[in-house]
Amino acid sequence: MTTTSAPFAAVIIPHFNDHVRLRRCLEALWGAGVPNDVEVIVVDNGSTPELRDLGDFEGLRIVVETKKGAANARNRGVAETSAPRLWFLDADCVPADDWLSCARANCLRADIVGGDVQVFDETAGRRSGAEGFEAVFAFDCRAYVQELGFAVTANMLTRRDVFYRAGPFVDGVPEDKEWCQRAIRAGADLVFEPTLRVAHPSRSDWPALRRKWVRLTKEAWAEQQLKKHASARWALRAIAVLGSSFAHMPRVLNSTRLLKSEKVPTALTLLRLRSLRAFWMVRQSLGVGP
Repeated sequence: MTTTSAPFAAVIIPHFNDHVRLRRCLEALWGAGVPNDVEVIVVDNGSTPELRDLGDFEGLRIVVETKKGAANARNRGVAETSAPRLWFLDADCVPADDWLSCARANCLRADIVGGDVQVFDETAGRRSGAEGFEAVFAFDCRAYVQELGFAVTANMLTRRDVFYRAGPFVDGVPEDKEWCQRAIRAGADLVFEPTLRVAHPSRSDWPALRRKWVRLTKEAWAEQQLKKHASARWALRAIAVLGSSFAHMPRVLNSTRLLKSEKVPTALTLLRLRSLRAFWMVRQSLGVGP
């Protein structure tokens, strides 16, 4: 792949210590054929070991961002390209065969285009409770866009002028939600495009799922603290999170994505995770932390 001096678009992929999945992501892109006018930039967040053996991806650019966090890596990726169109992927995602052509066809539909993220399991056999939970609850991208007003940066298209108008991603908060809603307040429009598809691996076990939700709960609390009466609101929300484990139980028991033998472990994981999240949130509201 040889890029022109003024590429049509840049694909920006933040990366940290996920070498195998990054290679899988790049193989999917290059397997579909990266056009000459699209550049791909991997922004590494200081992985150990360093990124090596990626020379078979002709034209790939690798830069290092020492400031930790995917938000900082994405901002660096934007700064490293002059492309007017910015297409964001995550290193652990597998873009569909037509992702690049679909991005080109839909990138001007709106100021921000959110794609779909489909969960898959990396392990064979019966799903664990964590995998079952992710199969039922992870990445409802249509609802994110149409009801909550944001697109996930694992599969999002925008333009440079929109990015500059909204400002950079902010580390330490739910960066995709915060950025999209800031862009919308600045006048951007947002649409969901179901044909723009990537696949994302599920968390395979309880420790991985717990780490994910520790991070998300910390980020959500950081965002909440910007609002009035943050502690009281957060404590009330903790009660709602606990109650949601029972309200959402029918989604598990009636899910067509799960085998009958997978429903009980998934239901127990739902109860365990939502109870733990509520506990973390109460602690946060008291100033103790998760």
